Amino acid sequence: MKKIAIIGSGYTGLLSAHALLQKGYKVSLHTDRSAEDWLNNSRPTGTAARFEMALNYERELGLNHWEDLAPKGRGVHLIFSPKDNNTLITLAGKLSSTYFQAVDLRLQSHRWMNDFEEEGGEIHIEKVDIDRLDSISKENDLTLVATGKGQLSELFPRDTKRSVYQKPQRKLVMLNVVGAELGFDGVPYLPVKFNLTAQHGEAFWVPYYHRDHGACWSLVFEIKEGGKLDRFDDCSTGEELVERAKEVIKEVYPYDYDWCKNMKIADEMSWLTGSVLPTVKRSFGKLPSGHVVMPLGDALISMDPIGGQGANLCSKQVQHTVASIIAHEGNYDENWMEKTFEEFWEEHGKATVKFNNAFLEPLTTAGKLLLVSQYGSNGDSVKVNQKIADAVVENFRDPRGITDAFLHTNEAKKLITNITQKPWLNTFVPSLFQIIKGQVRQLVGLDPKHPLCD
Repeated sequence: MKKIAIIGSGYTGLLSAHALLQKGYKVSLHTDRSAEDWLNNSRPTGTAARFEMALNYERELGLNHWEDLAPKGRGVHLIFSPKDNNTLITLAGKLSSTYFQAVDLRLQSHRWMNDFEEEGGEIHIEKVDIDRLDSISKENDLTLVATGKGQLSELFPRDTKRSVYQKPQRKLVMLNVVGAELGFDGVPYLPVKFNLTAQHGEAFWVPYYHRDHGACWSLVFEIKEGGKLDRFDDCSTGEELVERAKEVIKEVYPYDYDWCKNMKIADEMSWLTGSVLPTVKRSFGKLPSGHVVMPLGDALISMDPIGGQGANLCSKQVQHTVASIIAHEGNYDENWMEKTFEEFWEEHGKATVKFNNAFLEPLTTAGKLLLVSQYGSNGDSVKVNQKIADAVVENFRDPRGITDAFLHTNEAKKLITNITQKPWLNTFVPSLFQIIKGQVRQLVGLDPKHPLCD
């Protein structure tokens, strides 16, 4: 029986530990946090909303303990403002027949660790540095590193060709809150509410399942330095962050203020601040002894949470890597690691990173074509505009779909034509006219009459 060691007890580490244990491998999990530490003494490491492919894998492994309890998000409601107090475009798009869910990772890791141990997996509560990792690798046929903290973050070299940024593109604030209604007036499904303000950054409200309170919201602010969202640096508690969030929403997103004005922090540790440098690492790291270890999840590809792809790409990587482990008969050497990663990169990684990074950049001409052409969507329309909005939202589920249409004008035009079965201008021009009417109404102090924003 082959022995596999996994470093880290977050989403990726535990998902791979369960998958490999169920395939008959002897699996040991090495982590600096016990199950009780996760539940009672940790912050959630992110919102981690998961779409169909990830949720299906969790069902397959018997890990979907909260599927009937956690709120089911079924689409996106987006408001785009190019400048202050100017709502230019709205979008209300649905997933075709599926949903996404986000479960408190503290609750999840606690349960998944206990499940893993009950099913025969070994758990070692210890701090793993380079020397300890070296000794672990000598005792196992394969060692997977699913954490990038401390010394381990320096073990895997940066892939300079695939890592396009030299510094974080946003400052981040995440808050899990209670006291806001689970839904929005007029939206015929439970959405992610995505507020995109070109000057200041982005903010999105994600349906969430909290360890104590159940269904609630996770709020994420994607902050451009120096803009009107950049007002959280002096906050040091969850309560302070929530009160500052209310002030920011009232000023920048006033249409959401009544919805959020009674919200409170879900628990005293239910928040995060910081930033992420989007990075792609090399597919193996070499230890002092000469042994090689393989990174998984954020240790391999770290992404800004702006596109909601982090946990989803981690799940896809676990699925691909586990299949590669099972199919391989020889040693798990650096050639196998590199081949496994390159296949995964071509299948999922490249499209996902490209799609996620697109949200960190100014809106492309292609993106503008799509946003204008879908205008009129309300989540329940029979018009072709709704089909375009739904196609945009479906790409979050699987970025292999229409990512190129977000980036390249000709691809956007082709997509609009294919969906509507008419020349793209036939959809674009009437939608643009409606948007211009909304702008004129705002200029004279009237409601722009956007769908779902009346």
